[in-house]
Amino acid sequence: MSAHELCRGHKRLLPLIEFALSGGWQVSRTGGGHLKFTKESLPPIFTNSTASDYRSSRNAWARLGRATHNLTRGGPNG
Repeated sequence: MSAHELCRGHKRLLPLIEFALSGGWQVSRTGGGHLKFTKESLPPIFTNSTASDYRSSRNAWARLGRATHNLTRGGPNG
């Protein structure tokens, strides 16, 4: 599924999805329509299905960044 298909017309989500895909994350939709970000050796990250709440998108960016940073440093305790 492409980034445009995953964002389902919510333009605010497109940069987040593209960032995740470029960082090696797999992005999919759950049965309820939420976004699910997965990457090997990391727990999945879920976020709201729409961009109506800007904090949801910002929180997802932060969680993806922290997870990637922790992975490159060897774990949650660096």
